[in-house]
Amino acid sequence: MKEKYLTQFVKEALAEDVGPGDFTSEACIPEDARSHAQLLVKDVGVIAGVEVAEFIFRYLDPQMRFECHKPDGSDVNEGDVVFDVYMNTRALLKGERLCLNTMQRMSGIATLSNHFQFETEGTGVTVLDTRKTTPLLRFLEKWAVKLGGSENYRFGLYDRFMIKDNHIDAAGGLARAIQRVLDFRKEKKLEHLPITVEVRNLEELFQALDLGGFDRILFDNFETPLLAEAVEVVAGRFETEASGGITVFNVREYAETGVDYVSSGALTHSAVPLDLSLKVVAPI
Repeated sequence: MKEKYLTQFVKEALAEDVGPGDFTSEACIPEDARSHAQLLVKDVGVIAGVEVAEFIFRYLDPQMRFECHKPDGSDVNEGDVVFDVYMNTRALLKGERLCLNTMQRMSGIATLSNHFQFETEGTGVTVLDTRKTTPLLRFLEKWAVKLGGSENYRFGLYDRFMIKDNHIDAAGGLARAIQRVLDFRKEKKLEHLPITVEVRNLEELFQALDLGGFDRILFDNFETPLLAEAVEVVAGRFETEASGGITVFNVREYAETGVDYVSSGALTHSAVPLDLSLKVVAPI
């Protein structure tokens, strides 16, 4: 499945960037020229996207040689060489920007994901990403989250029922939304899909507890003192999750309430790209 997504991604990304041709390289570089290049780190963080870079360059030049020194998920420092690649020069230059854009984005996410892990160490909480990803790049961004040490939540609208505030309001209330989901899940034989119910206050929490039938309660935008109280009320009957406004700066405070999971869109929407460069070392 990963190879299928990568092939589609690389084809479409190269079509966007190269278009009818890389005319500068075609003008400057002989068709059969080959070069040695290195991926250099200009920052501190966690590297991600090395496997993607190798895929890109092999797609462009099946005869290329790739030597990896820092595998995906490795800690890196300024000056580190992540990989050496030996390949057709025109192909290298076609893939350069796609490689860098992808790796910088993925490495930024992996680095932030790793910071979340550091901040929550020893609490027992699981840090989750969300669906707040770049359209069509979700598989790469969630891959980077995993490389940084955090975990993936839903990949889409199809792999978990999540009854959120808009569902509750549009359905005419929490009880009606939960019952409709339970009926639908049974009718469509989707019992294997777990159900998360979002609650916005203690009143909705007690309504949900009276109804049951779900797997996890998501506390949306609860202040941490109220969250700790709510987690104690649930007392192991259901999985518990906190979400809403959780960042690397406050995640430990949420984790220490005893909640099972914290989910944060910041993992993907607030990650700063890691500074990387791809440099030709010499012709070969």
